[in-house]
Amino acid sequence: MRRNLQSDGQLRPIDLARGHGLSTQAIRNYEEAGILPAATRTPSGYRTYTPLHARALGAFLALVPGHSHQSATSIMRAVNQGAVDEAFRLIDESHARLLDDRRTLRAVEDALRDLARTAASEPAAASGPGASVSGPGGTFIGPLAGELGIRPATLRKWERAGLVRPRRDPLTGYRVYDEADVRDVRLAHQLRRGGYLLEQIAPLITQVRAAGGLEPLEAALGDWHGRLSARARAMLTGAAELEAYLRARG
Repeated sequence: MRRNLQSDGQLRPIDLARGHGLSTQAIRNYEEAGILPAATRTPSGYRTYTPLHARALGAFLALVPGHSHQSATSIMRAVNQGAVDEAFRLIDESHARLLDDRRTLRAVEDALRDLARTAASEPAAASGPGASVSGPGGTFIGPLAGELGIRPATLRKWERAGLVRPRRDPLTGYRVYDEADVRDVRLAHQLRRGGYLLEQIAPLITQVRAAGGLEPLEAALGDWHGRLSARARAMLTGAAELEAYLRARG
């Protein structure tokens, strides 16, 4: 039976799976999710696939690194439903997210340069960055959160995670963020926007405090650049595989 299926240009689930190190259950799951076109069935009910299904699988797996599993699934589902323009819209959204991430990275780098320049040229100020929203001797949690567009609860969560260590006003008990605290909050905020987890940010902030400067973030920024470049290249690979699949579909 195996020889006949191959000579007829048909493939079993295991034939698709082996080529990509997948299980046959994964192939069935991909079909049910709409990632692959519907398989034909033998008289005994077994699924059979064709080289077109192999093209679809290759396109999906190539799309995942650049677009995420969820987005790649939606793209392939749209293509297989004949909604190619919707697939292109989803691809455009992924490219827009990548561009936004690049802008965020640039903003982080600009913020670091500004902070480094300020630290080198100006003496420490009592109120520090964000003086326009400062109370006596520092910045309070509400105005600081508002300036960054986050909730005060987020700042309290970051404090529990060790990202920031504001002092307490001895009379009111309110949190007061000095210049170094505001710097740490701004860096944490930008790194969170860049996709870093709290447990990844905490060691960086600790290093910044210990070193008394921002140099330890240079390695993180280099890694961030690398990840964005890898995503961009993966998108090119995914686009080529998807184009091949679209041509095969006719």
